[in-house]
Amino acid sequence: MVTMAGITRRQFNVAEYHRMAEVGILCEDDRVELLDGEIWQMSPIGSRHAACVDRLNRLLSRRAEDDTIVRVQSPIQLDDYSEPQPDLALLRMQPDFYAEALPTAGDVLLMIEVADTSLEYDRRLKLPRYAQAGIPEVWLVDLNEHSVRVYTQPFEDGYRVIQQLHPGQSVSATRIAGLAVAVNDMLGEQQDSGE
Repeated sequence: MVTMAGITRRQFNVAEYHRMAEVGILCEDDRVELLDGEIWQMSPIGSRHAACVDRLNRLLSRRAEDDTIVRVQSPIQLDDYSEPQPDLALLRMQPDFYAEALPTAGDVLLMIEVADTSLEYDRRLKLPRYAQAGIPEVWLVDLNEHSVRVYTQPFEDGYRVIQQLHPGQSVSATRIAGLAVAVNDMLGEQQDSGE
């Protein structure tokens, strides 16, 4: 618990967060996620955001190796107090597809966040937690700037390497052999043929 001038802010752990859903305090359709013991309400998903997630799901499902699971907008347990729902996560294969327990940070090969209205939330709150948990690579697809930022080499305060890519360039996953995706394909933009 965090205390400030006689006011106490209560943090929830993952078990309590799940219990809230079991008893109906949180509903299946609530767009919320748990970060550092706080429940954050996420903004509604707009059509551009949804289209980009669907496009990425299709591209990655076709290109990822058979020993990789592509998971869409589903929870990942980072620790006892954080359970975000990234737009996409590429996970190590489990025969039961994580039916017995949610994937943890150690199961994640690549996380992808798609941002339009959520850019600051993703950059300032989620990415540092991903780095602290040791998520090896994160792609942040910025629909407003028409670019993709690639974050690698996590450490306690963030990622050591940040690369920004634009239409006409491609991104290659560091932990999944042969997985490369053109920025244009992620954004759904036609590449200029120069004619």
